[in-house]
Amino acid sequence: MYQLKNITLHRNGHEVLHIEQLDLPANGLTVVLGHNGSGKSTLLKMLAGQFKPDQGQVLLNQTEISRLAPRALAKQVAYMPQQIPQPALLQVRELVELGRFAWRGFWQPWQADDQQRIQQAMQAADVSHLAEHALDEISGGERQRAWLAMLLAQNANMLLLDEPSSALDLAHQYQLMTLLRQQTEQHTCTVIAVLHDLNLALRYADRILALRHGRIWFDGTPSELLNHPKLDDLYGIALDILPREGKHPVAVVA
Repeated sequence: MYQLKNITLHRNGHEVLHIEQLDLPANGLTVVLGHNGSGKSTLLKMLAGQFKPDQGQVLLNQTEISRLAPRALAKQVAYMPQQIPQPALLQVRELVELGRFAWRGFWQPWQADDQQRIQQAMQAADVSHLAEHALDEISGGERQRAWLAMLLAQNANMLLLDEPSSALDLAHQYQLMTLLRQQTEQHTCTVIAVLHDLNLALRYADRILALRHGRIWFDGTPSELLNHPKLDDLYGIALDILPREGKHPVAVVA
Protein backbone atom coordinates (compact mmCIF):
# COMPACT_ATOMS: atom_id res chain seq x y z
CA MET A 1 0.00 0.00 0.00
CA TYR A 2 0.98 3.64 -0.39
CA GLN A 3 1.31 6.07 2.47
CA LEU A 4 1.86 9.80 1.89
CA LYS A 5 2.83 11.92 4.87
CA ASN A 6 3.18 15.72 5.05
CA ILE A 7 3.74 16.07 1.29
CA THR A 8 4.48 19.42 -0.33
CA LEU A 9 5.78 20.03 -3.84
CA HIS A 10 6.54 23.34 -5.51
CA ARG A 11 7.07 24.20 -9.16
CA ASN A 12 8.18 27.66 -10.37
CA GLY A 13 7.61 29.12 -6.94
CA HIS A 14 4.04 27.79 -6.64
CA GLU A 15 2.78 25.03 -4.40
CA VAL A 16 1.29 22.41 -6.72
CA LEU A 17 0.65 19.66 -4.17
CA HIS A 18 -0.03 19.68 -0.44
CA ILE A 19 -1.18 16.44 1.19
CA GLU A 20 -0.96 15.94 4.94
CA GLN A 21 -1.96 12.26 4.99
CA LEU A 22 -3.12 9.81 2.34
CA ASP A 23 -3.32 6.02 2.51
CA LEU A 24 -3.97 4.00 -0.64
CA PRO A 25 -4.62 0.33 0.20
CA ALA A 26 -3.40 -2.56 -1.92
CA ASN A 27 -6.72 -3.37 -3.56
CA GLY A 28 -9.53 -1.89 -5.60
CA LEU A 29 -9.90 0.77 -8.28
CA THR A 30 -9.27 4.35 -7.22
CA VAL A 31 -10.09 7.18 -9.62
CA VAL A 32 -8.46 10.60 -9.24
CA LEU A 33 -10.62 13.50 -10.39
CA GLY A 34 -10.12 17.26 -10.49
CA HIS A 35 -9.98 20.32 -12.71
CA ASN A 36 -7.02 21.01 -14.98
CA GLY A 37 -4.00 21.97 -12.90
CA SER A 38 -5.39 20.45 -9.72
CA GLY A 39 -2.33 18.22 -9.22
CA LYS A 40 -3.66 14.88 -10.49
CA SER A 41 -0.76 14.05 -12.82
CA THR A 42 1.75 15.38 -10.31
CA LEU A 43 0.36 13.04 -7.66
CA LEU A 44 0.55 10.07 -10.01
CA LYS A 45 4.14 10.88 -10.99
CA MET A 46 5.04 11.03 -7.31
CA LEU A 47 3.48 7.61 -6.73
CA ALA A 48 5.44 6.30 -9.72
CA GLY A 49 8.72 7.63 -8.35
CA GLN A 50 9.03 10.23 -11.13
CA PHE A 51 8.84 13.21 -8.76
CA LYS A 52 10.32 13.56 -5.30
CA PRO A 53 8.45 15.83 -2.89
CA ASP A 54 10.13 18.92 -1.48
CA GLN A 55 8.96 17.77 1.92
CA GLY A 56 7.38 14.61 3.34
CA GLN A 57 7.44 10.90 2.65
CA VAL A 58 6.03 8.64 -0.06
CA LEU A 59 6.07 5.07 1.25
CA LEU A 60 5.31 1.94 -0.75
CA ASN A 61 4.81 -1.07 1.50
CA GLN A 62 6.57 0.86 4.27
CA THR A 63 9.66 1.62 2.15
CA GLU A 64 10.54 5.13 0.98
CA ILE A 65 9.88 4.94 -2.77
CA SER A 66 13.03 6.93 -3.63
CA ARG A 67 15.12 4.16 -2.04
CA LEU A 68 13.84 1.46 -4.39
CA ALA A 69 16.01 0.48 -7.38
CA PRO A 70 14.25 0.97 -10.75
CA ARG A 71 13.78 -2.75 -11.42
CA ALA A 72 12.56 -3.40 -7.89
CA LEU A 73 10.04 -0.58 -8.27
CA ALA A 74 8.96 -1.85 -11.71
CA LYS A 75 8.11 -5.24 -10.23
CA GLN A 76 5.60 -3.50 -7.96
CA VAL A 77 4.40 -0.50 -9.97
CA ALA A 78 3.47 -0.13 -13.65
CA TYR A 79 2.96 3.46 -14.83
CA MET A 80 1.33 4.92 -17.95
CA PRO A 81 2.06 8.66 -18.33
CA GLN A 82 -0.33 11.17 -19.82
CA GLN A 83 1.99 11.80 -22.76
CA ILE A 84 2.92 8.40 -24.14
CA PRO A 85 6.37 8.14 -25.78
CA GLN A 86 6.42 6.85 -29.34
CA PRO A 87 9.62 4.83 -29.92
CA ALA A 88 10.52 4.97 -33.60
CA LEU A 89 10.06 1.75 -35.59
CA LEU A 90 9.10 -0.30 -32.53
CA GLN A 91 6.37 -2.85 -33.19
CA VAL A 92 3.43 -3.39 -30.86
CA ARG A 93 4.64 -6.84 -29.80
CA GLU A 94 8.12 -5.44 -29.07
CA LEU A 95 6.60 -2.72 -26.91
CA VAL A 96 4.55 -5.25 -24.94
CA GLU A 97 7.64 -7.43 -24.48
CA LEU A 98 9.35 -4.55 -22.68
CA GLY A 99 6.95 -5.15 -19.82
CA ARG A 100 8.80 -8.37 -18.97
CA PHE A 101 12.26 -6.82 -18.58
CA ALA A 102 11.59 -5.91 -14.95
CA TRP A 103 11.59 -9.66 -14.31
CA ARG A 104 14.13 -10.97 -16.84
CA GLY A 105 16.43 -8.08 -17.64
CA PHE A 106 18.26 -8.03 -20.97
CA TRP A 107 20.44 -11.10 -20.44
CA GLN A 108 18.34 -13.66 -18.60
CA PRO A 109 16.61 -16.21 -20.86
CA TRP A 110 12.87 -15.84 -21.28
CA GLN A 111 10.59 -18.46 -19.80
CA ALA A 112 7.39 -19.95 -21.18
CA ASP A 113 5.29 -17.81 -18.86
CA ASP A 114 6.82 -14.64 -20.37
CA GLN A 115 5.35 -15.40 -23.79
CA GLN A 116 2.09 -16.45 -22.19
CA ARG A 117 1.76 -13.17 -20.28
CA ILE A 118 2.57 -11.19 -23.42
CA GLN A 119 -0.11 -12.99 -25.43
CA GLN A 120 -2.66 -12.62 -22.64
CA ALA A 121 -1.86 -8.93 -22.23
CA MET A 122 -2.28 -8.18 -25.95
CA GLN A 123 -5.54 -10.10 -26.04
CA ALA A 124 -6.89 -8.31 -22.96
CA ALA A 125 -6.02 -4.89 -24.41
CA ASP A 126 -7.44 -5.86 -27.83
CA VAL A 127 -4.18 -5.32 -29.76
CA SER A 128 -3.32 -8.89 -30.81
CA HIS A 129 -4.23 -8.06 -34.42
CA LEU A 130 -1.74 -5.17 -34.30
CA ALA A 131 1.21 -7.21 -33.01
CA GLU A 132 3.38 -6.75 -36.12
CA HIS A 133 2.44 -3.11 -36.73
CA ALA A 134 4.88 -0.30 -35.97
CA LEU A 135 3.68 2.15 -33.32
CA ASP A 136 3.84 5.08 -35.73
CA GLU A 137 1.50 3.23 -38.12
CA ILE A 138 -1.42 2.94 -35.72
CA SER A 139 -3.83 5.45 -34.20
CA GLY A 140 -3.41 7.25 -30.90
CA GLY A 141 -6.09 5.12 -29.27
CA GLU A 142 -4.43 1.93 -30.50
CA ARG A 143 -1.08 3.10 -29.11
CA GLN A 144 -2.75 3.76 -25.78
CA ARG A 145 -4.08 0.20 -25.73
CA ALA A 146 -0.63 -1.14 -26.71
CA TRP A 147 0.89 0.66 -23.72
CA LEU A 148 -1.81 -0.80 -21.51
CA ALA A 149 -0.86 -4.26 -22.80
CA MET A 150 2.77 -3.59 -21.86
CA LEU A 151 1.67 -2.66 -18.33
CA LEU A 152 -0.41 -5.82 -18.04
CA ALA A 153 2.54 -7.92 -19.23
CA GLN A 154 4.64 -6.27 -16.53
CA ASN A 155 2.44 -8.06 -13.99
CA ALA A 156 2.95 -5.45 -11.29
CA ASN A 157 0.49 -5.40 -8.41
CA MET A 158 -0.03 -1.64 -8.77
CA LEU A 159 -1.20 0.04 -12.02
CA LEU A 160 -0.92 3.83 -12.27
CA LEU A 161 -2.71 5.24 -15.32
CA ASP A 162 -2.80 8.92 -16.25
CA GLU A 163 -5.87 9.60 -18.42
CA PRO A 164 -5.84 6.12 -20.01
CA SER A 165 -9.14 6.72 -21.82
CA SER A 166 -8.31 10.12 -23.33
CA ALA A 167 -7.64 8.87 -26.90
CA LEU A 168 -10.15 6.01 -26.91
CA ASP A 169 -13.51 5.88 -28.62
CA LEU A 170 -16.60 5.40 -26.47
CA ALA A 171 -16.70 1.60 -26.80
CA HIS A 172 -13.03 1.19 -25.89
CA GLN A 173 -13.38 3.56 -22.93
CA TYR A 174 -15.92 1.23 -21.33
CA GLN A 175 -13.96 -1.84 -22.42
CA LEU A 176 -10.87 -0.36 -20.73
CA MET A 177 -12.66 0.40 -17.47
CA THR A 178 -14.25 -3.06 -17.42
CA LEU A 179 -10.79 -4.57 -17.93
CA LEU A 180 -9.36 -2.51 -15.08
CA ARG A 181 -12.14 -3.65 -12.78
CA GLN A 182 -11.41 -7.24 -13.74
CA GLN A 183 -7.75 -6.72 -12.89
CA THR A 184 -8.66 -5.60 -9.40
CA GLU A 185 -11.17 -8.40 -8.87
CA GLN A 186 -9.36 -11.35 -10.45
CA HIS A 187 -5.69 -10.55 -9.99
CA THR A 188 -5.73 -8.81 -6.58
CA CYS A 189 -3.94 -5.73 -7.92
CA THR A 190 -4.59 -2.08 -7.27
CA VAL A 191 -5.46 0.41 -10.02
CA ILE A 192 -5.12 4.17 -9.57
CA ALA A 193 -6.34 6.07 -12.64
CA VAL A 194 -6.62 9.76 -13.41
CA LEU A 195 -9.84 10.44 -15.32
CA HIS A 196 -11.74 13.49 -16.53
CA ASP A 197 -15.01 11.64 -17.09
CA LEU A 198 -17.08 11.85 -13.90
CA ASN A 199 -19.55 9.23 -15.17
CA LEU A 200 -16.81 6.66 -15.78
CA ALA A 201 -15.61 7.24 -12.24
CA LEU A 202 -19.11 6.90 -10.78
CA ARG A 203 -19.69 3.67 -12.68
CA TYR A 204 -16.41 1.82 -12.09
CA ALA A 205 -14.52 3.22 -9.09
CA ASP A 206 -14.40 1.72 -5.63
CA ARG A 207 -12.97 4.94 -4.33
CA ILE A 208 -12.78 8.47 -5.70
CA LEU A 209 -10.08 10.92 -4.76
CA ALA A 210 -10.77 14.48 -5.92
CA LEU A 211 -8.09 17.19 -5.89
CA ARG A 212 -8.64 20.92 -5.93
CA HIS A 213 -5.74 23.37 -6.11
CA GLY A 214 -3.29 20.65 -5.11
CA ARG A 215 -5.17 19.54 -1.99
CA ILE A 216 -7.54 16.68 -1.27
CA TRP A 217 -11.05 18.04 -1.74
CA PHE A 218 -12.86 14.70 -1.46
CA ASP A 219 -11.94 11.12 -0.57
CA GLY A 220 -14.66 8.49 -0.47
CA THR A 221 -17.04 6.26 -2.40
CA PRO A 222 -18.91 7.23 -5.58
CA SER A 223 -22.20 7.36 -3.68
CA GLU A 224 -20.67 9.70 -1.10
CA LEU A 225 -19.44 11.98 -3.89
CA LEU A 226 -22.92 12.05 -5.42
CA ASN A 227 -24.30 13.28 -2.11
CA HIS A 228 -21.60 15.91 -1.59
CA PRO A 229 -23.34 19.22 -0.83
CA LYS A 230 -20.86 21.18 -2.96
CA LEU A 231 -20.32 18.82 -5.88
CA ASP A 232 -20.58 21.76 -8.30
CA ASP A 233 -17.36 23.18 -6.82
CA LEU A 234 -15.29 20.26 -8.10
CA TYR A 235 -15.27 21.56 -11.68
CA GLY A 236 -16.78 24.98 -11.10
CA ILE A 237 -19.92 24.16 -13.06
CA ALA A 238 -23.48 23.27 -12.05
CA LEU A 239 -24.24 19.55 -12.30
CA ASP A 240 -27.45 17.56 -12.15
CA ILE A 241 -27.44 13.92 -11.02
CA LEU A 242 -30.00 11.86 -12.91
CA PRO A 243 -31.08 8.67 -11.11
CA ARG A 244 -31.84 5.61 -13.25
CA GLU A 245 -33.76 2.68 -11.90
CA GLY A 246 -31.50 -0.34 -11.55
CA LYS A 247 -28.56 1.47 -13.18
CA HIS A 248 -25.79 3.82 -12.23
CA PRO A 249 -26.82 7.50 -11.95
CA VAL A 250 -25.54 9.92 -14.58
CA ALA A 251 -24.06 13.38 -14.01
CA VAL A 252 -24.95 16.04 -16.59
CA VAL A 253 -24.28 19.75 -16.87
CA ALA A 254 -27.28 21.61 -15.45
